[in-house]
Amino acid sequence: QVQVVESGGGLVPAGGSLTLSCTVSGLTFGNRNMGWFRQAAGKEREVVSCIGWNSVLIYYGDSVKGRFTISRDNAKNMFYLQMGKWKPEDTAMYFCAADVYITKDYCGRAEHWGKGTRVTVSS
Repeated sequence: QVQVVESGGGLVPAGGSLTLSCTVSGLTFGNRNMGWFRQAAGKEREVVSCIGWNSVLIYYGDSVKGRFTISRDNAKNMFYLQMGKWKPEDTAMYFCAADVYITKDYCGRAEHWGKGTRVTVSS
């Protein structure tokens, strides 16, 4: 059984930074692509960032380019999202997902989802 679990959300000041973590079990982590998505209140879910199995292929949504950084540690079956330079629209529920489809121009179609962790940017 595949399990995908996010951690690290919370209330963050506008000038601060935050790193989300995602732990994946039940599949061969090291040869799967992973991703972060988010959904703000009243809006559709959007892709934040995805990373290929060997960290060579990385995709960022336009709204987070230059502000967020995705990374992974295959030895720990974990991947991460470092966030900063906040914008009000960053307040959302963040989901990590395993086994995503990724190209240099696209990311989506995830197979396994976490339940989400909320990030709230305080003004």
